[in-house]
Amino acid sequence: MIIRNDFPKLWAQIDIKDDIREKLIMHAEDILESDKFHLTSTFIQHGDVSVYEHCLMVAACAIKINEQLKIKCNERALIRGALLHDYFLYDWHNGASKDNIHPKLHGFYHPGIAMRNAKRDFKITILEQEIIKKHMWPLTVIPPMCREAWVVTMADKYSSLLETIKVRKGHGRTKAEYA
Repeated sequence: MIIRNDFPKLWAQIDIKDDIREKLIMHAEDILESDKFHLTSTFIQHGDVSVYEHCLMVAACAIKINEQLKIKCNERALIRGALLHDYFLYDWHNGASKDNIHPKLHGFYHPGIAMRNAKRDFKITILEQEIIKKHMWPLTVIPPMCREAWVVTMADKYSSLLETIKVRKGHGRTKAEYA
């Protein structure tokens, strides 16, 4: 079981450059230090990558896309939306549960669940809500209406692909070790 004291070690294992780490902390320290957000480390996202690791990598990737393409996103909203885009707080691999009522349709439903949880646990803006709600486009039929949501959508697809084909791996944990 991962305990609160393990997070500095886990954070250090994730390959994120110092300048990106500083931006994550500057804009989302409340999220990163939240016990509720740390619950995401107990759920697997793709392969052996936890939701926690996935969300950090999506945020880092979104920052890089924004900077390299000079998109001029609201950096605070971009980072917070990226960190919370998969804040659904259940293991979507385990079938139906009280939170995962449509397990075979997780891709369609989890953006709304993540947004509801994020609104409950953090103070998030309308822009951050848009990012979370639309990150699964085209499964979310209405496309993103802001550049920040488009960037997070691209970063999520890219990170998910790397995790699924095992180019990017988690830190050697199995589902049982997260329990």
